[in-house]
Amino acid sequence: MASQDWVEKDFYAILGVAKDASDADIKKAYRKLARKYHPDTNSGDATAEKKFKDISEAYSVLSDAEERQQYDAIRAMGGARFAPGAARGGPANGGFEDLFGGLFGGGARQPAGAGGIPPEFADLFGGGFGGGQTGFQRAPQKGSDRTASTSISFAGSIHGTTVSLRESNGNVIDVKIPAGIRDGQKVRQRGKGNPGAAGNGDLIITVNVKPHDFFNRDGDNIRIHVPVTFAEAALGSNIHVPTLDGDSVTVRVPAGTPSGRTLRVKGRGVKTSKGTGDLLVTIDVAVPQNLNKEAEEAVKAFAAATADADPRHDLAAKARL
Repeated sequence: MASQDWVEKDFYAILGVAKDASDADIKKAYRKLARKYHPDTNSGDATAEKKFKDISEAYSVLSDAEERQQYDAIRAMGGARFAPGAARGGPANGGFEDLFGGLFGGGARQPAGAGGIPPEFADLFGGGFGGGQTGFQRAPQKGSDRTASTSISFAGSIHGTTVSLRESNGNVIDVKIPAGIRDGQKVRQRGKGNPGAAGNGDLIITVNVKPHDFFNRDGDNIRIHVPVTFAEAALGSNIHVPTLDGDSVTVRVPAGTPSGRTLRVKGRGVKTSKGTGDLLVTIDVAVPQNLNKEAEEAVKAFAAATADADPRHDLAAKARL
């Protein structure tokens, strides 16, 4: 049926077209505005929602030849003077719908499709239109993701491993853990989540790595502490240190190396898809706990030979506030 909106609203202005616009121009204008103000891209915007309803109403009238002719006739008759109610000079016992319903013998049809959106434009927004507030029906969704956690050995994190997760229904899911994974990283098992109309979600597993007694991971580098004798540190030496691969590598300790210095061995750290880290060897000078007589005499001789050396000569200056 015709409504008061036909008098009070300028549908041509709402769509931004001229009164003699062609059907193609009207359709083009509607498509552009519908994309701009559609509720799916303006969530929570009441102004955009009202604008979308207005342009949908305008298009539903102007796109239908019969309704457009009736609308143009009403607007040409003066519009506002037909406002309903006795207070404005209208019939005392009849409203706007009565006046124009009689004029056109039942009035115009309602817009096809819920929400005033013509069905032929459903493809604009990815699906048909239902009976919601905006008339938009979302496309089928995937199921939600599930989460789980697992603990693996340090060796498993370095070389990669496979863990088996048992579901509450007894099913077992085998999950491949890639080599080089870090503590706290996540592995995604696609299609093992909750079911949905558009397919299953994913299973996301948080991986916890147990620490190692000797190797300590630092990014993709591996840190180790290696003890050396005083003589090795003072005179310099070649020492053999273990690596992640199970073999050993020779490391040169320069003469005069102090305790706590870190030496780098390139490419002997953690191997990942992005590269390989380094092995960082921290030198700890070991002080002997028990000296035999010969060793004790040797140390005393060394002390006498280096009596003029004072490693604490500038300590007082450094301690000044």
